[in-house]
Amino acid sequence: MKFNILIKGGLIVDGTGAAPRAADVRVSDGKITEVGSNLERQGRERVVDATGCSVTPGFIETHNH
Repeated sequence: MKFNILIKGGLIVDGTGAAPRAADVRVSDGKITEVGSNLERQGRERVVDATGCSVTPGFIETHNH
């Protein structure tokens, strides 16, 4: 299933060794399409408030059993 989500206000840890930074992450059709500050909701995108949370796009897989 494809989905569109905007994750707002998280602390981005990207696995490159760069310092963590506050930013938003857009996921469109199941893929990360944009990382930036103050991204605006587009269309029927679901918005998730990640304030106080670490967001690890493409770096840490949260799959578990």
